[in-house]
Amino acid sequence: MLERLELHHVGPAPELIFDFAPRLNLVTGDNGVGKTFVLDVAWWALTRTWVSHPASPHRGQGIRPAISVQFEGKRKPVSYSSSYDFQAQAWTSKGGRPANPGMVLYARVDGSFSVWDPARNYWRNAPSLGVDAPDRPAAYHFGPREVWDGLEQAGKYLCNGLIRDWASWQGRNGEPYHQLLQALEALSPSEQEPLVPGELTRISLEDVRDMPTLKAPYGQEVPVVYASAGVKRVISLAYLLVWTWQEHLQASRLLNQEVTRSIIFLIDEVEAHLHPRWQRTVLRSLLRVMSALTGTGDVQVQVLAVTHSPLLLASLEPLFDAQRDALWHLNLKNDRVVLEREVWRRRGDANSWLISDVFELGEPRSLEAEQAIHDAEALMGQERLVDFEEYERVRNGLCASLPDVDPFWLRWRFWAQEAGLEE
Repeated sequence: MLERLELHHVGPAPELIFDFAPRLNLVTGDNGVGKTFVLDVAWWALTRTWVSHPASPHRGQGIRPAISVQFEGKRKPVSYSSSYDFQAQAWTSKGGRPANPGMVLYARVDGSFSVWDPARNYWRNAPSLGVDAPDRPAAYHFGPREVWDGLEQAGKYLCNGLIRDWASWQGRNGEPYHQLLQALEALSPSEQEPLVPGELTRISLEDVRDMPTLKAPYGQEVPVVYASAGVKRVISLAYLLVWTWQEHLQASRLLNQEVTRSIIFLIDEVEAHLHPRWQRTVLRSLLRVMSALTGTGDVQVQVLAVTHSPLLLASLEPLFDAQRDALWHLNLKNDRVVLEREVWRRRGDANSWLISDVFELGEPRSLEAEQAIHDAEALMGQERLVDFEEYERVRNGLCASLPDVDPFWLRWRFWAQEAGLEE
């Protein structure tokens, strides 16, 4: 498990220090404060590979950029620090055989996906830097299209892709297909709208692949390539989780070694493209799927998830365990990004989360309604006699922006009656 990550003079702040919880870590904050950056660095700290561009250090006299990490390795705790070599324009690596963090998965918001598998990406007889062995890739990096069509690297076919694997699994009707069915069922938005495969089909004369389909609630069987953005993201997550675990089982068998007992899952904007009904269930469903795939209670699963969704946080209130879970808030204060571990409190509905210090909205309403309520509360707080024309102006603003059933009207009418402005 990833236990600690320290960033010094790299990223959005001079210093960020995470002491991660062992099960679920939620990272929130405004756009541009470094949430995705934290996932990128966590991936690199565990796997020694970057998913895209290496992290750029701060520059200046006396500045010493560093990334420090601590995690529970396969055999013992691992702790090391990497500094930035300005002459080499690279982050230094720890010498010797690289540590084994267990399986690491990274789902990015654009549909790309990365896998580091201790059975397929770890060099038991590694060179000093652990990245030069010719027979195994440093990690599997899938672009959005490669998730669907397959991954090829240096003339080797590493993954057939969702379309071919799904069709093959369905035709054989073996364990991978049953696990896919289980994953789709768990990740469905509700029992009334299950993700159920239909019959394989062809979609054109130019595409000879057997195309998986999903049974739509309106009675049709829709080829997966025509599914909505939200459905595509969910079924690609289901496929990649099943594919990763199945390939790990096969590789572990060939190597005559035990399967991993640790899985770290990084996921960016977990609610992306999903209907609110789906946002309420997706994270708990992912945890359930990963536990079900391993089929044993002794595999630890840790999740680091970025979210902008107040509904997702509200949905986790019955499940959140302060001993095993944490809510991290990257916040902009006085033109500086600061990291806060929020004290978990049940706030109730999504609106209460929106106006909390996590999201910091003044009102869970339109900008016009927020201004109208601000004006009304300022008027209600005055100690002097209220001018009737001023009262009418504020009341008209409320009428223009609030529906008749808005609960604020109760406060307004009670005040207006007490002030003698309404009967």
